[in-house]
Amino acid sequence: MSYPPDPAAPEPGPAYPEPPYPGTPAPPSYPGAAPQYPGATATPPPYPGAATPPPPYPGTPAPPSYPGAAPQYPGAEAAPSYPAAQPAHPGAAPTYPNGPQPPTATAPPYIPPQTPPMHTPPAAAPPTPPAPPEATAPDDLDYRHAGSRVHVAAHQRGADATAIGQLAVQVPGFLVSLAVVASFALGILGTAMGWLVILAWLASGALVFHRPTELAFARHVMKLRVPLAEERARLEPIWREVTARAGIEAHSYELMVENSTDLNAVAAAGHVVGVTTYALNDIPSSNLAAVLAHELGHHTGGHAWTGLLGYWYSLPGRIAWAFMRGIARIAIRVASVFSLAATGMVYLFIGVFVIGGFVAAWYITVPLVIAPYLLAYVGRQGELRADRQAADLGFAPQLAQVLYHFQAQEDAVKAQAAAQGRKLKEPGGLARLLTTHPDNYTRLQALEPYLQLSR
Repeated sequence: MSYPPDPAAPEPGPAYPEPPYPGTPAPPSYPGAAPQYPGATATPPPYPGAATPPPPYPGTPAPPSYPGAAPQYPGAEAAPSYPAAQPAHPGAAPTYPNGPQPPTATAPPYIPPQTPPMHTPPAAAPPTPPAPPEATAPDDLDYRHAGSRVHVAAHQRGADATAIGQLAVQVPGFLVSLAVVASFALGILGTAMGWLVILAWLASGALVFHRPTELAFARHVMKLRVPLAEERARLEPIWREVTARAGIEAHSYELMVENSTDLNAVAAAGHVVGVTTYALNDIPSSNLAAVLAHELGHHTGGHAWTGLLGYWYSLPGRIAWAFMRGIARIAIRVASVFSLAATGMVYLFIGVFVIGGFVAAWYITVPLVIAPYLLAYVGRQGELRADRQAADLGFAPQLAQVLYHFQAQEDAVKAQAAAQGRKLKEPGGLARLLTTHPDNYTRLQALEPYLQLSR
């Protein structure tokens, strides 16, 4: 039976299409496979941004892929879901007997009007700082000394040929600094107080081995900090394995962390080993152990404390030299205001002074001139010795993987510059002589005998 239309009924509203809506493109397909390292694609390159993979060494396991390569759609795990269909439009046709039953729209709950508070609410607590990122790298280290008795070496630290060479090269700078301190102390403070100042300066080198002073130096000068609980939980087992293989007591050194996105570590003063947050959280445990073993080699060889000791005792001489250069610049600038002849006289006076001092004390000035080149050479030898220390502990393949990573980063920078039409300036001959680290290929070549033994 049909009923006539009800004149009081509202007119039917427009019909809305159900999703998917016409003309809407299909949702993009996002990669869903979880990579091995955070932020990496399903098939990451050997190293981030590398133009070509590094040359493989025979018998060396393939270098791991370090994080840093962003996926095509960062942060996407699956295709996004579209919102559910809305309920029927309020203007839909009413329900008639024996007719279709459209969905009933539910009215929103009644919310009473809000009145302003009678008093000012207390200020909200400051937000809690975000927790540091957790380690995402695999723990692939062979803990061969876990739970076993560790052999302790007879000598916990020493001074190899590199450390002795560093001290020998720093002797001329030490003599100049001693002359500067003595001239200042005896000329201004008098004989009694002057000698006390000289003796105090000579004894100040012992602060290199004073732990509170070392920690203050590491915090305020090198910007290192104490590891957090999560960082210490990852770092200490790896450090114990490294020191156990070397026969070194783990508590002999202080572990510290630097907030940095670079893969790096440092051996500072007499008891400090620092590592960056990137190296701590984003590289495999075996590679982190190789990096720590390298820094341990600097400590056991005496490179860290001799380098800092030489720097400290040459500091007054370098300050005096910087002061004299500043005075010379000011004199030249003032003379240039008056006339060209006055400027020439200042240049002539400075030249005579420098040449006279060079000739009068050639046994001091000549070593001072060549000291930076000798220190750079000794530094390169120290790096190779620390590499051999890590290789002797069984970390040659892992250290080679870290060096591959460094070389891949350099190649990526060069490739990016070439793509932009720029040419990176290569260091000249003298600049290369002042480099304190050998190039990656030289270090890999020095590790070759250890890599052949590990086949």
